[in-house]
Amino acid sequence: MKIMSVSALAAVLCVSLLSGCVPRIEVATPKDPITINMNVKIEHEIHIKVDKDVENLLKTQSGLF
Repeated sequence: MKIMSVSALAAVLCVSLLSGCVPRIEVATPKDPITINMNVKIEHEIHIKVDKDVENLLKTQSGLF
């Protein structure tokens, strides 16, 4: 019986020692604000198909737009 109690005590001691070595992870916000520098160049082209009547109207009356 004493051997079982000593081995049980040793097991409890080992478990308690190993549970004390659990790594701690902290997640904290930074003190400085986060800045994101984005150098983006946006180019676009718009292609419009128009009817021939509208195209002629745009050619003759250039002051519409």
